[in-house]
Amino acid sequence: MSTAPNYPGNRRALFAMWGLFWLLMTAVAVQDHISDPYIRWWEPLLWEGSSCIVATVWLVMQQRAMRRWNEYLAQPLKWFGHHLAWLPAIAVTFVVSIYAIRHGVYALAGRAYHHPSWSFIFVYETIKLTLFMALWLAIIFGLASFSLWKQERERLLQLQKHLAESQLAQLKAQLQPHFLFNALNTISALMQSDVERADRLLTRLADLLRASLMVGQRQQTSLREEWKLLELYASIMQERFAGRVTLTWNAAEEALDGTVPAMLLQPLLENAYKHGVERSSEPVVIRVEAQRQADELRISIHNTGAWRNAEREGIGLRNCRERLALVHGGRASLTVAPLADGVGASVVVPYEPFRA
Repeated sequence: MSTAPNYPGNRRALFAMWGLFWLLMTAVAVQDHISDPYIRWWEPLLWEGSSCIVATVWLVMQQRAMRRWNEYLAQPLKWFGHHLAWLPAIAVTFVVSIYAIRHGVYALAGRAYHHPSWSFIFVYETIKLTLFMALWLAIIFGLASFSLWKQERERLLQLQKHLAESQLAQLKAQLQPHFLFNALNTISALMQSDVERADRLLTRLADLLRASLMVGQRQQTSLREEWKLLELYASIMQERFAGRVTLTWNAAEEALDGTVPAMLLQPLLENAYKHGVERSSEPVVIRVEAQRQADELRISIHNTGAWRNAEREGIGLRNCRERLALVHGGRASLTVAPLADGVGASVVVPYEPFRA
């Protein structure tokens, strides 16, 4: 069963409140007797000081024993029961100790310490001590419960982080074979008609895979690195569709310094070729743009021509959406929509400068 750790911050807060409490009690006692000619200035300090010393010993012992009882924090009645079971022993030792200190100091000062009968003292001090313990045990219970909640919250956040990393790794593993399969199909088609071009494409594919492996080791990368991957991928596709597609690139320098999930944009450019270029008999224009707008990074890939299956979402787009949701939650979005002159895919993520 989980136990609440003794966070130094909580312990410091407890002892700070403890010190302020006794400072206030002492100040009130001095104020109540400051005008009494029969009571010397040090007597109220002795009365409250003796109670403070013995009570502090109790608090230290309680803090040391508390680890054994933290397993009952989820059951408050048991937790309080274990503490209050010691009340009779604490009451006796508390009363005997504080009055022994007071009698001893008075004797050293050459005076006698007068107080009501011992039966009255034990009943009166026990009632006070019960109320006192209830108050401070409630405070200690609250601090310990907060520590337990904080520990469980940190553990949950770590589990969520590990789960998200595992899911991201799985999604990336799905994307890379998907991309490689399509690239090899392109080269395979050229092997039958132009061996030199196919060899050139294999070299570019090797460069792309090398760069992809370097970038893919990170969950996030700079848009600048992602941009280079897009250009390498586009150079392969331009060989296949020579004369059928025109590519334009436009990215603000500030946007290139932003952070994006690694390997996020390649599936979007792949869709532009697959649905915009492959299925069009007319020349197609693809525009890849990126800009920063306030605290957002906006990236768009637009292609002319129709996208007949725009309403059907393949594995690439689905994985892009899932990765954005895992990394940024509701702060990021991916939209694919028909436009007047074609189809546009737009990614919006929070702008964060990339730090390697």
